[in-house]
Amino acid sequence: MTRTRTRRSRNPLSYAFAKHVTSGEIAAVGLVTPTLRRIVITADAVADWRPVPGQHVRIQINDPLSVYGLLRPADTLRTYTVVAHRPERREFEIWAHLYGGDGIGLRWARGARAGDPVTLWGPMGNLAVRPAPYHLFVGEETGSCAFNALLPALPPGQPAVVVAESDWLEDQVPLPAGATVHRVHRAGAAPVSSAALLEAVRALELPDEPGAAYLAGEALTGRAIRDHLVGERGWPRDSVTVKPFWTPGRRGLHH
Repeated sequence: MTRTRTRRSRNPLSYAFAKHVTSGEIAAVGLVTPTLRRIVITADAVADWRPVPGQHVRIQINDPLSVYGLLRPADTLRTYTVVAHRPERREFEIWAHLYGGDGIGLRWARGARAGDPVTLWGPMGNLAVRPAPYHLFVGEETGSCAFNALLPALPPGQPAVVVAESDWLEDQVPLPAGATVHRVHRAGAAPVSSAALLEAVRALELPDEPGAAYLAGEALTGRAIRDHLVGERGWPRDSVTVKPFWTPGRRGLHH
């Protein structure tokens, strides 16, 4: 919902054939936290969407068919989780993390204004909750955007534990009620390979039986936590989903 997600195809035009292209406009913008921007997009086609909670859209920042787009395809689209979908109002909502940097997605999110036109692909993606005795969600600010879509999709009464990292207390991303939430603050430390988030997961008291884990956000942190769950707690590898939304040096990932 922010930074960026790895593409299977390096050519963003492939998404035009995989999913329909939608034209719309920004209906409203605002702040969720001081470092998380809420962007509401409206389009007629949204009334007919049936997105699976956890899916994303790809926003066109630069024209893929332009000379610039053909020469630099990784600098044309950016990906954001659909945090909320309101078909009766023909609108959906994304949250963009205002991290330190100067990427094309960051510039778009900072400069987005109501009335701006938007071209996008989607919804698409395979991040979704699955049957399990309980659910574990772990991530920093970008992961928490996806958790806002995934948590309401759990069956009523299904146990869920969230370990949510943010930089400071004021940057804590709000989460739906119902889950047991553990908050972690990195206090200015880099979110890459986050030792604080890994240690918080290590300290969890979880049932002996594995559940389903959803590790979303910075890629290296997600891999480290997956290795802990599989190697130290004995979880089956296929019970752990890692969704790398961003990592230094990689462009075109998921926000």
